[in-house]
Amino acid sequence: MDAFTFISLLEKAIKARQSLFDAHHESAFRLFNGFSEGNSNLVIDVYASTVLFYNYADNAEHGLSLVQEAQNFLLNYLSWLRAGIVKTRNAKTQEDKCGKLLFGEKPDRKIKEHGVWYAIDLMMNRDASFYLDTQNLRQWLIENMNGKSVLNAFAYTGSLGVAATAGGASRVLQLDLNRQFLNLAKDSYALNGFPIQKSDFIASDFFPAIGRFKRTGETFDCVLIDPPFFSTTSKGKVDLEIENARLINKVRPLIKDGGSLVAINNALYVSGREYVQTLETLCKDGYLKIKELIPVPEDMVGYNRITTPITDPSPFNHSTKIAVLSIKRKSL
Repeated sequence: MDAFTFISLLEKAIKARQSLFDAHHESAFRLFNGFSEGNSNLVIDVYASTVLFYNYADNAEHGLSLVQEAQNFLLNYLSWLRAGIVKTRNAKTQEDKCGKLLFGEKPDRKIKEHGVWYAIDLMMNRDASFYLDTQNLRQWLIENMNGKSVLNAFAYTGSLGVAATAGGASRVLQLDLNRQFLNLAKDSYALNGFPIQKSDFIASDFFPAIGRFKRTGETFDCVLIDPPFFSTTSKGKVDLEIENARLINKVRPLIKDGGSLVAINNALYVSGREYVQTLETLCKDGYLKIKELIPVPEDMVGYNRITTPITDPSPFNHSTKIAVLSIKRKSL
């Protein structure tokens, strides 16, 4: 693909997203989804006034030349950009995978979404420390968690728990194996003036933590599970391609009668129909019911879709498949 063709794709992507640009440059969104909008070597996100390039090219050097073209164009087109970062997926060093500063003095450390502040650390990990595809879920939590108790399992940097807190949740437990990620969640609380109870931030492996909750009889109005695609520790294994039902069954006993389970599956090779079939099988006992499917924002899916996804996500609109399930408890 020549430079002119690529820049024309980028221009179309930007024009389709004009409504997402806020006057104060505090928001976050996907500016260009190359996987669906014409060039799978590059994905571009905006976090406040920082642009983040994901170089997915098999040939990392070729991808970096594409990044340079995009950077030159964007600095002219979006003059308010203050910093730029590139993450190179197929780089040889972890530093390049986590990100290098292309221009500017320092990247932004916070963004605002639905009126809520979220702390970010764009070079802490291979991703951006904040998942744009769960934006609509955060809105759902703000609107539905007032007075509810919430367990945010696989919390990562805690954005779903922050949204629940912003929505007036009575208590939110943030559970993740990595304390560094949970510390960023605390930064988000501080940005919004939310009280920080250290006991509500639990750095622990998922499996023993769930076991402790069961032994103590602790239950919640809502449990969120947004696990990594694949993970293994000495305590257990997560595999969203073949063991999603097992994770759901692990947390079902922790949910109060009439409560909600939000289950997310982001496995690219699991189709939407396969995931729904898994959920429907779990619902056959009559104590679990699919209540709602939450779509991914259009900027993540791509507005000018040229290519089709590897697997069909329908009835979801993206490989990040978000389902809200309602729970009925057996009578004693």
